[in-house]
Amino acid sequence: QVQLVESGGGLVQPGGSLRLSCAASTRISYIYTMGWYRRAPGMQREAVATITTNGQPHYRDFVKGRFNISGDFARSTVYLEMNNLKPEDTAVYYCNIWGSSIDYWGQGTQVTVSS
Repeated sequence: QVQLVESGGGLVQPGGSLRLSCAASTRISYIYTMGWYRRAPGMQREAVATITTNGQPHYRDFVKGRFNISGDFARSTVYLEMNNLKPEDTAVYYCNIWGSSIDYWGQGTQVTVSS
C-alpha cells in the first residue's frame, strides 16, 4: 500500500512563508501529475497547484506569484513553497499523485495563517 507523507505545515503570521513536502513510501511509476490541494473549514477541497512530468506547473489564480510547486518524479516527491501567506490560505493541505491507474492522496497537513 503506497502512502504519501506530508510535512511542513504549521502556524505562521500573515506575510510569512512555509514549505510543504510530500514523499511517497515507495517509488511510484507512471505518474502524470503531482499536486497540492486544500480544504478550508466549511469548504470543498480545491486545487492549489499541480506539476506535470515535463515540469510544467499550473497554479490557481489565488496563489499565482506567491506559491511555487516543484517535484522530483524519480523519487515521487513534491514540494510547495508558500510565500506571502494570507489568512485565507488557512486550510488542510493535501498532496496528490495521479497517473495511469493511480490516484494517491496524503493525510493532510494543517496550515494556519494568523496573527
